[in-house]
Amino acid sequence: MLKWLIRKRLAAFERNFQYDMSYARDVLDADTRAFLTFAKVMGMSQYRRGVARDPYHAAKLIGVLSEDCGPCTQLIVTMGLREGVAPATIAAVLGNDEQAMTDEVKLAVSFARASLAHDPEADTYREQVVARWGARGLVSLAFALVSARIFPTLKYALGHGKTCQRVVVDGKPVAVHRAAA
Repeated sequence: MLKWLIRKRLAAFERNFQYDMSYARDVLDADTRAFLTFAKVMGMSQYRRGVARDPYHAAKLIGVLSEDCGPCTQLIVTMGLREGVAPATIAAVLGNDEQAMTDEVKLAVSFARASLAHDPEADTYREQVVARWGARGLVSLAFALVSARIFPTLKYALGHGKTCQRVVVDGKPVAVHRAAA
């Protein structure tokens, strides 16, 4: 009964986001307990407190870009758009167009990139994040960054990360800039 319910929810997610969840079904088929452990990540991936929507999604995009070549990035784009992030903001983050980013989005992007690169400059950005959004905001950005990387990494590890795709924002293909991390 539990597996049946989980399968229905996975199918609904696939329909809602046009996103292939076969990797999650593979985890479920291998071990229900493993799937339930994996499902706990969902809470972390949706935690956003103390930080505005746009910088939160910007950090998430930087995280997913470090691991993915399209499908997971498109999912994060779609989720951001549905939560009200402006297409221009998402396109600016994907294209690394800092001039088109607000100061808050630039800070989140700089913090995320420096954190991924283990750059000592991350300390400076972290201080700015805490000054602007507090400790909760820092945790929210850290969770966004980390959780965005878990899904594509798991997909690749399970053999499902073989499909790349062009990322589309508001019906238009966007050139994606993958900064070295």
